Amino acid sequence: MDPKCPSRIVFQRIGDKWASLVVQVLADGPVRFSELRQSVNVITPKVLTQTLRTLERDGLITRTVFAQVPPRVDYQLTELGQSLLGPLSVLREWAETNVPSILDARDAYDDAREGSLLGG
Repeated sequence: MDPKCPSRIVFQRIGDKWASLVVQVLADGPVRFSELRQSVNVITPKVLTQTLRTLERDGLITRTVFAQVPPRVDYQLTELGQSLLGPLSVLREWAETNVPSILDARDAYDDAREGSLLGG
């Protein structure tokens, strides 16, 4: 739990709102920026660019520019990025299995809070 622990950097990256989605989109091979944006959906171009730069800086993806008109840029997982797919898959499975329980817990919490605010 030490704030200086290097693992915090990794958890921040994986826990980023968009990074894990981008990694999962890249699981099947190289993808162009526009395809990534479409697959991830509501992400803005600016945020996608920032996310891609950060993932590239961390060694999880590579960026390949093709000299053609118009320019083409592909993004692909590195070996390190590929190694993240297993843990993300386990986390995704856990989330999909437990989302009903989490939503039920939220509703119960909200109902209890609302009841206590109205009653007290």
